[in-house]
Amino acid sequence: MITLTAAGMVNALGNNLDEIAANLQANTAPGMGLDTDGWLQQGECWVGRVTGELPAIPADMPHYNSRNNRLLLAALAQIRPQVDEAIARYGNERVAVILGTSTSGLDEGDRMVSASHAGTPSAAYRYGQQELGDPSRFLSDYLQLFGPALTISTACSSSARALITGKRLIESGMVDAVIVGGADSLSRMPINGFDSLESLSNARCKPFSAGRNGITIGEAGVLILLTKEPGKVCLLGVGESSDAWHMSAPHPEGVGAVRAIKMALHEAKLSAEEIGYINMHGTATRLNDEIESKVVNQIFGESVPASSTKHLTGHTLGAAGACEAVLCYLLLTRNLLLPAQDFTDAHQDLTLAACGLLTAPQPFTKPIMLSNSFAFGGNNACLIFGVSHD
Repeated sequence: MITLTAAGMVNALGNNLDEIAANLQANTAPGMGLDTDGWLQQGECWVGRVTGELPAIPADMPHYNSRNNRLLLAALAQIRPQVDEAIARYGNERVAVILGTSTSGLDEGDRMVSASHAGTPSAAYRYGQQELGDPSRFLSDYLQLFGPALTISTACSSSARALITGKRLIESGMVDAVIVGGADSLSRMPINGFDSLESLSNARCKPFSAGRNGITIGEAGVLILLTKEPGKVCLLGVGESSDAWHMSAPHPEGVGAVRAIKMALHEAKLSAEEIGYINMHGTATRLNDEIESKVVNQIFGESVPASSTKHLTGHTLGAAGACEAVLCYLLLTRNLLLPAQDFTDAHQDLTLAACGLLTAPQPFTKPIMLSNSFAFGGNNACLIFGVSHD
């Protein structure tokens, strides 16, 4: 059985797991607020910031100096003892690094272009900072690992697929431990890109509400150590699919999402009735919430408690799948109340298919949680977590 042996995270909810757990229960996110840094070229939007001071990149690794990699260091600091123990136990050739990202060091590249146009280019900038492989290459070099190291970039399912790939690497016998997760920092490109698609909210996003009008972009750094060692939470089943339908819109009947969920249930040897909570992808775009509610209703009806947490973290893009995996980990290990869908400043969209949305926090009764990640290109991933009985 593959276990989540340790987890670390920073996002708009907080700068460590204790802060994140407390703020998740309080339904408050210190890092969520109006953009005051000019990320959006025209108009206003909200963003989800990491508010804490981030570790510095070592002076002898200046070519890795990006906010994305500093987010990873902040997450790594929370699980460093367990990572060092795994490296000592298995050897640095038997530990892999599999991460997900959408932006990598794109913000640094953007700033370099602006500085160059202004006649003040930075001599410290290296193009490799914005390559998609940079986060995993950095973390592998930083920890002096020689196992597989790769970055997956399938938009919003990236880090969920990193968990899937890490699980399979261990099960194949190629490695004994995998550091999985993801990072995405705030960047003008995705913020203005979503705005050009008319999918960026001018206020805090409102998943599954009648007044929803788009996403709120957030940033996060997340790392999870996967092993076969006894642990509190197991990765019971995974599923993945591709709609191959449209560059940005989901399939209108959600056929790929259905396949991914059913694949995860089959691998976990679970029925829909055995799931205790569904972490919805819930981006607050018109189409995503409509299709996801339809898919969940088709498979689970309206009996399984469900909610999206993106109003508290923002959509952290390539880091979202791992971010929400750690939220499930916290719910399972700290016996937290299941988070409700927040309709305090917006009415629930009752035209959507009924899908068990929680309107008030409640304790979970079945310690098994399913988390959805649906991405551009119809790239779908589903993860199922459960409490270990070892």
